[in-house]
Amino acid sequence: MMDQKRGSLRLPVVAGTFYPSHPEQLKTAVERFLVREREALEVIALMAPHAGYLYSGSTAGKVYACSILPERLFILCPNHTGLGQPLAVYRKGAWRTPLGDVEVDEEMAAALLESCPECSPDEMAHLREHAVEVQLPFLQVMLGRFKIVPIAVGTSSVKALESLGNGLAKACGAAKGRAAIIISSDMNHYEPAAVNRRKDEATLAAMTALDAKRLYDTVTESGVTMCGFGPAVAAIAAANALGPCEADVVDYTHSGMVTGDDAEVVSYAGVRIWRSA
Repeated sequence: MMDQKRGSLRLPVVAGTFYPSHPEQLKTAVERFLVREREALEVIALMAPHAGYLYSGSTAGKVYACSILPERLFILCPNHTGLGQPLAVYRKGAWRTPLGDVEVDEEMAAALLESCPECSPDEMAHLREHAVEVQLPFLQVMLGRFKIVPIAVGTSSVKALESLGNGLAKACGAAKGRAAIIISSDMNHYEPAAVNRRKDEATLAAMTALDAKRLYDTVTESGVTMCGFGPAVAAIAAANALGPCEADVVDYTHSGMVTGDDAEVVSYAGVRIWRSA
């Protein structure tokens, strides 16, 4: 562990399973995924999937490759484990991957905790949660030097998500364009590919319309099992609070494209949000 005054060191928990544990193999894998298929834009938010790289690495790589990111990043993820607080902010220390350590942005974490009363400083929610960790190698290869504020979202409360969105907008606004938000989320889970696509099209239409309420209603009323819809709702609310913006879907895939079995799939989408001209 790191010196307690500096905070803790969060060690990787899915290296060797979700992605390669050998540094050179991991770097090569990420570089191969970083395929730019459209013009790169400066984004204020993006969504990338968090499954094993075999399944979702291609989609993640495509959205990262066409997104220009600053060096201060809020990374919002679902809480798959149920541990910790509903809105858990990892506020100090560092996160390790096979490619090295990523520093937590203490200043930005403090700004979020101050501006969002629903947030709590909490490391427990992040101990075994993979959804932030799998994003980091992409950022390490792309950016090299950057800082993060990991936030595990374990609530579907509208009030809490609105509070998080407002807090993110204030923290990003104070950074004067030098901060952005990453949403770590997969799309619908464990239904036939055609069902997934139908549900995901409605969800992604709400996202690209930048309509947080419509997204929330679509997911909760239509039985969509998008694990990171809470982070997406909060991030869209934050983006809208920062000013006029636009969004697009960069890529959409599902696990059946790898396994050859469309009977029960998990789907993945890459979405980016940028300021309107």
